[in-house]
Amino acid sequence: MTDRFATTPFGGGRVGIADFRRRDVVEKRRAALKEGGNDTGRADKWQLIRALSEARAAYGLSDRTLAVLEALLSFHAARELDGSEPIVVFPSNAELSLRSRGMADATLRRHLACLVKEGMILRRDSPNGKRYCRRNAHGELEDAFGFDLSPLALMATQIHAAAESAREEARACRALRAEITIHLRDTGKVIEAGIAEKRAGDWQGFMMALVPLAARQRREAGRALLQRRLDDLVALRARVETAYLNGLTSEEMSGNDDDTERHYQNSKPEPHFEPSSEKELKRLREHVDGEPDGRGGEPGTADEGGTPAPEVKAQPVPLAYLRSVCPALETYARDGISSWTDVLATARLVRSMLGVSPDAWQRACVAMGEMAAAVTIAAILERAETIRSPGGYLRALTERAENGQFSIRPMLAALEGDRAEPLTSRRRVPS
Repeated sequence: MTDRFATTPFGGGRVGIADFRRRDVVEKRRAALKEGGNDTGRADKWQLIRALSEARAAYGLSDRTLAVLEALLSFHAARELDGSEPIVVFPSNAELSLRSRGMADATLRRHLACLVKEGMILRRDSPNGKRYCRRNAHGELEDAFGFDLSPLALMATQIHAAAESAREEARACRALRAEITIHLRDTGKVIEAGIAEKRAGDWQGFMMALVPLAARQRREAGRALLQRRLDDLVALRARVETAYLNGLTSEEMSGNDDDTERHYQNSKPEPHFEPSSEKELKRLREHVDGEPDGRGGEPGTADEGGTPAPEVKAQPVPLAYLRSVCPALETYARDGISSWTDVLATARLVRSMLGVSPDAWQRACVAMGEMAAAVTIAAILERAETIRSPGGYLRALTERAENGQFSIRPMLAALEGDRAEPLTSRRRVPS
């Protein structure tokens, strides 16, 4: 095919410096291909269209312009474009319109001009302005006039790089939009909580500042705009959360699930470890109260006149004495037991292992005192093999404590006596 093409448009179209610059760029790229390198000047036309669709904003192309370019590519039989030589297609206006989904002639001319301006195609106008080809005696293409697609193939590397940048920009924008949504939700809920709880703070002012930041973002908003919105939201959220936290009292700030400063309501009790009926609970109470020697049912210890003596919530015992009487508790301590704090922490762990519900533990702490409840758990652990329902047993002891008839000292003394007796003489606690 000849490379002797006109450099000026047919008819009334004007020529400018941009036309010569575009042609000069194409010639320089072809010369670079002949010198060798990684760029081959070849590209799959449909992959190129896909990449250009992702990067069309970088080139200022509309979806309809891409439709016209796709129609032009469909007139080239080969799937691969080779930019080392001109690739001229010469469709008629009628056929090009059909392949562009019925686009009007004036609209076609506008989008073709856009593709020429971006340097993706070149015009190869014939002497009379029509598009056609001439073939030699062997049927080979000799001359063709129409649109040259080779500049598009020579831009393949640039287009694919622009598409990758567009994908990275889209990923970053999605991440920013997700962060904006989270900050909007959290900030709004903290403001609502501050207003509902009547905390000190300029909540109405915060709400007014949030309104413009909660406005819907344009779909084509770029990363810079989204980042500014996110920065403003982060700053507002920091002020809102600071105001909310400053309005909390010291009791609210120190409360947590492990402390006993607030009541803990257990919504999922563990009934399979506790008495299944009122009858069984009554039997447990009788077992706790009915030990004649005061050792198996420690809480039933009576004075010399036979009347149970009232006990205080927390009757202290030496730590060394507790460790000697209830050695099993120390085996569950993470770093051993060297203080009453360790006793309490280990008792909380053992409580769960024994199947004692949080509600039963909380009630025992209220009735006996926290330390006495921990000592009671240690004692129950020592007799875990003989106590059928540790949770029910603790509830029965708690009722005794609520009536002022429970003491940890007789309970520990009974355990001490059991450890001193021969194994064969120990009496099994009824279950």
